Amino acid sequence: MEHKMHDMTEGRKMNEAAEEHKNHDMSSRSVPPHKTHRDRHEGHVTEDFFIQSIFRFKLEFPGSISVLFLLSTFVYFYGGYPFLKGFFNEIRDRSPGMMTLIATAISAAYFYSSAVVFGLMGEIFFWELATLIDIMLLGHWIEMRSVMGASRALEELARIMPSEAHLIRDGSIVDVRVEALRPGDRVLVKPGEKIPVDGAVVEGETSVNESMLTGESRPVAKETGSNVIGGSINGQGSVSVEVKRIGSESYLSQVLELVRQAQESKSKTQDLADRAALWLTIISLSVGAITLAAWLYLGRDLSFAMERAVTVMVISCPHALGLAVPLVVAVSTSLAAKGGLLIRDRSAFERARELQAVVFDKTGTLTEGRFGITDIVPLAELDDSEVLRIAASLEASSEHPIATGIASGLKEKGMKAAVIQEFKAIPGRGIEGLIDGKSWMVTSPGYLRESGIDLNDDRVNRLAEQGKTVVFLLQGRKPVGAIALADIIRVESRQAIETLKSMNIRCMMLTGDNRFVARWVAEDLGLDDFFAEVLQADVGIAIGAGTDVAVESADIVLVRNDPRDVANIVRLSRKTYAKMLQNLLWATGYNALAIPLAAGVLYSQGIMLSPAAGAILMSASTVIVAVNARMLKMQM
Repeated sequence: MEHKMHDMTEGRKMNEAAEEHKNHDMSSRSVPPHKTHRDRHEGHVTEDFFIQSIFRFKLEFPGSISVLFLLSTFVYFYGGYPFLKGFFNEIRDRSPGMMTLIATAISAAYFYSSAVVFGLMGEIFFWELATLIDIMLLGHWIEMRSVMGASRALEELARIMPSEAHLIRDGSIVDVRVEALRPGDRVLVKPGEKIPVDGAVVEGETSVNESMLTGESRPVAKETGSNVIGGSINGQGSVSVEVKRIGSESYLSQVLELVRQAQESKSKTQDLADRAALWLTIISLSVGAITLAAWLYLGRDLSFAMERAVTVMVISCPHALGLAVPLVVAVSTSLAAKGGLLIRDRSAFERARELQAVVFDKTGTLTEGRFGITDIVPLAELDDSEVLRIAASLEASSEHPIATGIASGLKEKGMKAAVIQEFKAIPGRGIEGLIDGKSWMVTSPGYLRESGIDLNDDRVNRLAEQGKTVVFLLQGRKPVGAIALADIIRVESRQAIETLKSMNIRCMMLTGDNRFVARWVAEDLGLDDFFAEVLQADVGIAIGAGTDVAVESADIVLVRNDPRDVANIVRLSRKTYAKMLQNLLWATGYNALAIPLAAGVLYSQGIMLSPAAGAILMSASTVIVAVNARMLKMQM
């Protein structure tokens, strides 16, 4: 009897211990958000799934497990097909990445849950599996939309070319496909129509909107002899255009090819991101395996350990890291093309952010490449306007570049030319004529020396020292005025220099002109230094290439003849690099924080992520990277 009582006491203690252990186990399992458990009571199986607990419903009927298994199998093989296919491709290419992690995670969840259905003691993750795949597909879809949106500028450029043209043939107009046109053909472009080809105006005058092609916001005046670009929009006038370039030789085709090459090229930053993504994949798989082993070693059951490992692999997918740079590249390259900034060398574009100095060519870049009046010096009782009026009236009949420069000054001032009588051009000396009965002459300094006319004026001497071309207005044999001409400095050049200096970039000039001219231009623009006949640069930028975008010596082509675009390309380079860094920091920082949480390091504090929550966070991380890349457009 005593022995029996002892057995009963021991049995009671064992039951109490077992109950206490069960209560402790259930209590500990109530901490994480995933509460799945499997009870067997008189052959009945019940499931309390995490997903079902969130939405407060339980789908249960005879055979529900089998139905759930069949549906989950369909979801795994059909919904998970993109990830499974991507997994095999990555393994084949020996470059494991995002698809490897996702495929491993969903496969672990599916096959483990299937084993439980067929008798293995544990928990099933079919609802989590379906949710995980759905979220991953949604994130993948959003990401692809972002990628397509970033590259859509190429499609927009391609669509702006019209499909038909009005061919002028034997005095009549025939509508033909643009592909049928050949160099030498002439086409009629009516007001408001798109110009169908690259060519030159042979008849008529108009203005053309080239903003979609070159970034030039103002309409560009076109007259006979002016080049026009296919895809630009004609203004109010009808013009006849002779076809010059077609097919792959056209401006638009060259732009599309340059943009495509730039978007496909990899930069040093992209190489860094690719290596980081590879290592993250290796680390994630390793941490997933370690997490599984660690939780099993700490006494948790296989289902709990499996859940942690799956969550680690899902949440650490290097999708955001892999997209961090390519999306920014796609956005910046297409954005640059639409602004007339064509990137031929991606690495050179990246180096532009580090530029400490910019060396400009003078003629045609900082200056307009044409003679213009810079100074007017009255030497007698005449004022500036009268000196200009008389000299320009005499020069109006000459085609010499200096004469053209002086005559254009009269137009710019809105002044009328005087009536010239007995006009005569004197070779090697100048021109002369009568105005209001008085004899006037515009001549060179050489004529004064030859004629023995002594003129010693400090103002004139200073202009000569600056390398400017000086001509003199004479009344009879008396000098009454001097006009200095030089290659006119662009208004845009001053703005470009000011902008670059505000970015702490030194501005210098390269010129083949003499040092006097170089010093004048440098001082006038406030340049830091100037050089003559020196060719050296880290980043070659062709400015004002117009329709000839295939400039072999240039890393970057600026379509517009505007030096301010140099500052624009540097600004874009800096902002592009900043976006790359932001995305890389976000992608790596997100994983550094999320992986430990997924592994369960804060499990004792009641903080732990489920596989579904991990999928949401991973997808959200990818979307954030995509949105941040697209925001580059709003900052330019």
